[in-house]
Amino acid sequence: AKMQKYLLYNSVEPEELPTLRELSTMEICKIWSGVSRYIHRQLLQKTAVEIGVGTFAVVPVQASVGEGKVLPVERPMFILSKPLKMFYNLESDETKIPDETPVVQPDFEEIAAETHFRHEIVEHCVQETLLCFAGALRDNKEVEFSFR
Repeated sequence: AKMQKYLLYNSVEPEELPTLRELSTMEICKIWSGVSRYIHRQLLQKTAVEIGVGTFAVVPVQASVGEGKVLPVERPMFILSKPLKMFYNLESDETKIPDETPVVQPDFEEIAAETHFRHEIVEHCVQETLLCFAGALRDNKEVEFSFR
């Protein structure tokens, strides 16, 4: 149900982004760094993190290492949610998260405590950024999200 709000029929209006408008770019980056660290910690414990538009997870892949040798490795990936892919008509490889992988939502309390922002600010900042991301998908804009 949480994902529904990222299926946009109309462009994102500035009034839908009250938190992002209040925060400086520096502050937004600080919050997302906290989110990024949180996701990293979960992935190290083989836990996937679902963030509304998709899921960060560690998935097994086959890496080819010369002369037809294949090595099973695990790779962190972002897997776009199926309804989102269908809604925006996006192409991407079918990636399955292993069944035994637990999936969690971001713990905004924990991220807030670590980044010294209020819990609501962190949650709204993340949701509004994802709304912008969905808006860019809707309008066929180039999107670049850098995660270390």
